[in-house]
Amino acid sequence: MRARLLASARRLFVEKGYAETSTPEIVKDAGVTRGALYHHFDDKAALFDALIRAEAESLATDIEAAALGSSGDPIQAGAEAFFAAMSHPGRARLLLVDGPAALGQARMDEIDAGNGRRTLRDGLAAARPDLPQDDLDALSLLLSAAFDRAAQAIAEGADQAPLLAGTLNLITGVTRA
Repeated sequence: MRARLLASARRLFVEKGYAETSTPEIVKDAGVTRGALYHHFDDKAALFDALIRAEAESLATDIEAAALGSSGDPIQAGAEAFFAAMSHPGRARLLLVDGPAALGQARMDEIDAGNGRRTLRDGLAAARPDLPQDDLDALSLLLSAAFDRAAQAIAEGADQAPLLAGTLNLITGVTRA
């Protein structure tokens, strides 16, 4: 039931946006009652929060699998995996547009810190074990913003190749210093 609600909510949020999607539409699409929705989630915002966490967790899992399974440069593999995962239909809109608008930037930062940004920080820490924790945190925050902006541009139709190359140049500059 919870999975059906999340799947329907995702489909509608991607199609119409968070603000334009109502809970009656979600329950109708999922084929459940409003009571079922409220049994699993306090309200639309809680449902959206759960969906955003699931999207962020999936993103992090894809990045980690690529980086750990890479026979080449794990940082490049992780960057490529980030862009591949963010190209999943609707993900950029959910995580980069509607997420901050609906949940607020502080909540999105909290979610990202435990997922995508964490994978970036882990990669930076492995490449630069000499960096103090505060520097790693700051670099991962800054580089994460660059990755997110590139992913948004790609979702809006920009060519991925130069944006991937640019983000890899940023990371190389930091990790080879």
